[in-house]
Amino acid sequence: MLFRNILIGLLAFLAVGALFGGGALIISPSGELLGMPLSMIKDSPFPTFLIPAIFLFAFLGLVPCLLIFALLKKPKSRIAQRLNIYKDMHWSWSFSVYIGLILILWLQLEMMFIHSVHWSHTFYMFVAVVILIVAILPQVRNLYKR
Repeated sequence: MLFRNILIGLLAFLAVGALFGGGALIISPSGELLGMPLSMIKDSPFPTFLIPAIFLFAFLGLVPCLLIFALLKKPKSRIAQRLNIYKDMHWSWSFSVYIGLILILWLQLEMMFIHSVHWSHTFYMFVAVVILIVAILPQVRNLYKR
């Protein structure tokens, strides 16, 4: 249970940051609210921060919130189970692994588009790796075997 709670805490931490950052950029797609000039994304396919903000808010903010509930209650979901590539595991565990991988991909794309690495990239990369490590621990996996 300790490691499951650590996983839940990491997902909550990620969700709060993504909801705040994504929400601020949805409100202010110019990046002005967060002091982020549009020149940061001049080499990206996006004219403003709006599309990345929606992705950040939804996939790295809302989904981890839903996963926290799912990890605690283990609800059935035919849709989620269809997207579960680990058929021997509850979908909430699999989606926790997906979130770790999505966060790594998000950070890689962000660094590629802005041509820079900020301390927050390193920090959140660490968070992603810890999410993956904690999720694959036998103590956590055993809680979600089907």
